[in-house]
Amino acid sequence: MRETNETAPGHDGQRETAEEIERGGGGPAVSDLLARVLGAAAGAGPVDPAAEAAAGEAEATAGHAEAGAAAPAHGGAGAEAGVAVPAHRGAEAIAAVLPSPDPGTAPRSDPALAPVPATGAPVLDPDGLAAVIATTAGRFLPGGHLSPDADFFDAGGSSVNAVELVATLEDELGMEVDLDEVFADARPRSLARRWLETTGGAPLPTAAPRAATAASAAPATGTPGPTTGTPAPTTGTPGPAVTPTPAAPLTANAAVTPYPTADLAPYSTARREDLEQILADLALADRLPFTGSPEPLPPRRVLLTGATGFLGSHMLLDLLRHSDAHVYCLVRAADEAAATARLGEALQGYELPWSSEVRRRVTVLAGDIRRPRLGLSDELWHTLAHELDSVVGVAAAVDFLRGYHSLRSSNVLGALTLAELASAGRPKPLHHISSIAVFNEVGITSMGEDDPLAHVDRLIAGYDQTKWAAEVALRRARDHGLVVTALRPGGIGGHTRTGAHNPQDLSSGLISAFGRFRTVPAFRHLNAAPVDWVSRAAVGVICAPDAWGFDYNLTGVPNTLDDVVADMALGGMHVRVHDWEEWRADALARLQAEPVPELAFLERVLQSPAALKLCEATLTGPAAGMDRTAAVTAALGLAPAARFDARAQLRTFEKLARDGLARLPHKDDQPYLWFSETTEGSVRPIGTTARATDCSMELTLSIASMHQLVTERRVDARGRLGCTAVHAEPLTVERGDVWVRPDEGIPQQHGMRHQLLRYRLQLTDVDGGRWWLEGRKYARARRDVWRQARALSVEIGREGEAASLAGEVVVPAESYVRDQIDGIRVDPRLTGREKRAAKLTWLAWFGLEMGRGLLGPFARAAADLLDLRRT
Repeated sequence: MRETNETAPGHDGQRETAEEIERGGGGPAVSDLLARVLGAAAGAGPVDPAAEAAAGEAEATAGHAEAGAAAPAHGGAGAEAGVAVPAHRGAEAIAAVLPSPDPGTAPRSDPALAPVPATGAPVLDPDGLAAVIATTAGRFLPGGHLSPDADFFDAGGSSVNAVELVATLEDELGMEVDLDEVFADARPRSLARRWLETTGGAPLPTAAPRAATAASAAPATGTPGPTTGTPAPTTGTPGPAVTPTPAAPLTANAAVTPYPTADLAPYSTARREDLEQILADLALADRLPFTGSPEPLPPRRVLLTGATGFLGSHMLLDLLRHSDAHVYCLVRAADEAAATARLGEALQGYELPWSSEVRRRVTVLAGDIRRPRLGLSDELWHTLAHELDSVVGVAAAVDFLRGYHSLRSSNVLGALTLAELASAGRPKPLHHISSIAVFNEVGITSMGEDDPLAHVDRLIAGYDQTKWAAEVALRRARDHGLVVTALRPGGIGGHTRTGAHNPQDLSSGLISAFGRFRTVPAFRHLNAAPVDWVSRAAVGVICAPDAWGFDYNLTGVPNTLDDVVADMALGGMHVRVHDWEEWRADALARLQAEPVPELAFLERVLQSPAALKLCEATLTGPAAGMDRTAAVTAALGLAPAARFDARAQLRTFEKLARDGLARLPHKDDQPYLWFSETTEGSVRPIGTTARATDCSMELTLSIASMHQLVTERRVDARGRLGCTAVHAEPLTVERGDVWVRPDEGIPQQHGMRHQLLRYRLQLTDVDGGRWWLEGRKYARARRDVWRQARALSVEIGREGEAASLAGEVVVPAESYVRDQIDGIRVDPRLTGREKRAAKLTWLAWFGLEMGRGLLGPFARAAADLLDLRRT
């Protein structure tokens, strides 16, 4: 899955800078690297010189490409890795694909390949296996290469590529690696270590403990180093310049006591190596310099990251609308021209302006949040440090499948790099977009703005862990004098006016599935708000110095299960409530039976044990409190938070339907509300004085949802027409539409006749003949208003031909109230209260529209009488 806060465009140009560093030349072939997998024990025979050279080249490439970290060997890590492999199958498969030995090399019975007495398996070289995995993984990346210490996803791999990689490792090397393990930590060296520990191969040697420094935490390529408790220094490229007095060494073993997991269910607690890395990353904040307080003035020069993402793009426009600030946008791209083009495409994709005035107040910087000093030159870094007066960090990798190590460079190290920039030079506040995910512990009882965050060992999903680590690290930065504002959105819904939405947002995905499958899981609250409110509230805080330095929940008014069911029913989408496991199984079955490309990410989320914990915490969590946010928005005169209800979601649902993510009610669905209409009258051939023929209609008028009325002003019609001038037998209404005040009731005949209703029916007779009927109800400035509301002028003709019959049919006075008021029927699946609300809503809307139509001619007549210019 792509990083949705920086909408990456396909494969073209993905991460060129990182890949160029990782590439390091052509690299050895797979067959050459395989020769290194079986390491030499004491007394090993000679090694093929070609393989030796290839191994040296691979080792040099790996050393150049990535900042490494010491990898301690944990005795119990193999049991937690979840890599299911029959004993020694991988080792045997790897040995089997090695080239046949030359006459001068050792035979298969050479001591170098002798089984280890304890296990009966060949001794495998971890570095060689990591190089083989890296080369195999490189085949699925845009650049074709991957360093053993580089993250597969940071280098451009997608979720689909990960599935292909797992299949290839099993088919070609006999390595059965669980897909969830690839998402948890997609570095080849880590995959090799966990596979070897699980299968009884040689464990990865432990390096000496090293001090955790900010420089070691940010690899030169912008991708995370090996999964260890202590980040190692970069090789050749300096890390972030967080360089206060060195602290005492912090090692993984010292930082975290081994967590007891033997008696706990899988995925009930965080992985030990993730906890160790989290604690090591938190210590990086202690290396930030101490800084003074910023000037309490609205910002004039702002650095904004994540401006190509959903929330970031809206915040950019709100900063320009509601402040005088000039905004520097950091955009991941090869150069400034590409960055500018990408920003413009992102804004226009979310239906936001990219005008000359916007471009005049925006400076686009090509960089990368994952790289030291944001990938900027030293000169530009120092210029920004002294000229900026505010830093806003929105960019993040939003992927609910990837693990902590795969996301930390974007979500944790990137936040610390922004803290470093805010601390350098001129003191300035840092406004950090966090997430309500910092509370995503199953069973947590409260989520107030000042409530304790979740226990990190109970956060399973990598996204939750990285957002927690970033916020806690920045809390430590506050102790150094840095003013940090934490802004925590929940689910970010679509724009209430444009309908622009983020298709990769979990809340959008769930709501799409609710509307598409007409089922919802039982949940307590959905903490979600529309993007326009979240953006405006966040920018309000950023521009108000008195609001700086606090924590805010930008979650809006939570939706309960009853709220969501009622909102969807109002829109004609009647849903069934299932328990979580039943809903998940049903949704997966539907997605697999009828794949929806736009919801492929949701299918993968529903199959990932770690992501399911995130979903469970989201659906069972309490309502988020936002007392401070409410007070600040009120003080700033901003719109208060409102529930993200059916009306607010209207435009979003329309856009979701256009994009294939949802399905709006259709006339073939169960009607939401319906009633009968009977008309009687006569027609005669047009242009003749022939005797009129009786004509009658028995129709059922219905609506599929209130959305249909609001957007189309249309009612569906079905039934039959009896007219012997057309056919001896009644005709069936194949399709019928009735528009209420069509064309907004634009008057005809110099304003003296206003359209009230327009009927369009497609008819079929018993012989297969096709006909059409066009009917209109008009309002005139006459006293017979009651009859005008019931009389319908009609024309009838064969399909493709002009009208041949015309006349008038009228709803009998005695049946009008009986059928169209007392006879209204509502979907039986609704509750009694919902049925009454539906009837009253229809009658109020229809009565208002008819009243406006009937009043129009009289208002025009009155204006004519009062016109003193008439003689």
